[in-house]
Amino acid sequence: MPKLTTIYACSNCSAQSPKWTGRCLSCGAWGSLKEETQIQNSGNSKTAEISPAETIDLSTVKMENWQRTKTGLDEFDRVLGGGIVPGSLILIGGEPGIGKSTLMLQISKNNTLYISGEESSQQIKSRMERLGLNTEHSGLQFISETNVEKIISAITRLKPQLVVIDSIQTIYSNEVPSEPGSVNQIRASAVKLLPVAKKNNIPIIITGHITKDGSLAGPKTLEHLVDTVAYLEQPKNKEFRLLRAIKNRFGSTNEVGLFEMTNTGFQEIKNPSGIFLDKQEQNSGAAVSCIMEGTRPFLIEVQALVTKTVFGYPQRKASGFDLNRLQILIAVLTKRAGLNLTSQDAHINIVGGLKANETALDLAVCAAIISSLTDKIISNDIIILGEVGLGGEVRHVYKLEQRLREAQKLGFKKAIIPDVNINSSLELIKIKNIAELANYISK
Repeated sequence: MPKLTTIYACSNCSAQSPKWTGRCLSCGAWGSLKEETQIQNSGNSKTAEISPAETIDLSTVKMENWQRTKTGLDEFDRVLGGGIVPGSLILIGGEPGIGKSTLMLQISKNNTLYISGEESSQQIKSRMERLGLNTEHSGLQFISETNVEKIISAITRLKPQLVVIDSIQTIYSNEVPSEPGSVNQIRASAVKLLPVAKKNNIPIIITGHITKDGSLAGPKTLEHLVDTVAYLEQPKNKEFRLLRAIKNRFGSTNEVGLFEMTNTGFQEIKNPSGIFLDKQEQNSGAAVSCIMEGTRPFLIEVQALVTKTVFGYPQRKASGFDLNRLQILIAVLTKRAGLNLTSQDAHINIVGGLKANETALDLAVCAAIISSLTDKIISNDIIILGEVGLGGEVRHVYKLEQRLREAQKLGFKKAIIPDVNINSSLELIKIKNIAELANYISK
């Protein structure tokens, strides 16, 4: 006979305990343990025979109807790998108020089922009119429902081309005895939605709220269940938004989409390099380089400020650049280029608030430091690309031709690059080591 046992599960992290305690021993939450009943089979009972799972010969699977659906926003499609894959379950996360609902309405086209547990139909229509979306002939169907069983029934009956659920925190299942928004409810709702998407070949997009540090239980627990996870971010004190994929079973996770929030919703940023390059008066200590975000090149400006040390120990500060990498580059400049930086403070800044970790920036950082130290201005029509080794040698960087093409498109005339064989219409200044760079800037 099956045996009933009682356990206590944390509503915050789902950790289980055989007895009740006031505080969860796993996550530290107070008063979060709830009583649950489990069924255990007796050891003397015979194991029931289980029929084997059905096997499918992949050579018989037809792919005629398998094609990605375009949303109309190229930046959104880029992050997903070229569009929405049929039958995929997609999670869009972000802080409350960052624009997830606005983005979902903009990609909702004909034969889309929009499900919201946070807003009424009047509020949704008012938002669409504010965004300039056609509410009369949009073909958008709306459901204000939070019960996942009813939602699934509506999906299987209507069979829309796309389903948007905003947000997963408001959805609950009758089979789970806990309040909506809890870890158990969120996980149970996602588990029920997953086979619906796969069986009916209907893509489902769900949104989820997270805190600034991503610690809110909810979206983080769904990352292993869904096919694609993308987070909408906003750099501090910046107007643009970044859509970044951290998991994608049907594409690359290196792609980034850039949007600008306006009165009419999200506008795509077609020229991302323009965000990080400002047309200002030329000063010493500035150099332009290029980084890659997936298949997209970003031209950025590197600033350096080298000043005499006031205290006994020189200060090294970096904003948007790895501080440990900066320490290495300064040591290389001191040892291999003969620059006296032991009594100089060095500060590095990546303009635009972007965080760059590519070694392709090494040469531009070194050039900016040399420019600031010698007070020599680097022409604003020069782009600098290259990795610097501990021996002072300048190494090749990947996708160099694509970076040079982007620079040429934006009006650059010259490029300081490693000594490699490459074709470009730019005037190429090839250097082998960091000492040659110092001589070129200082002359």
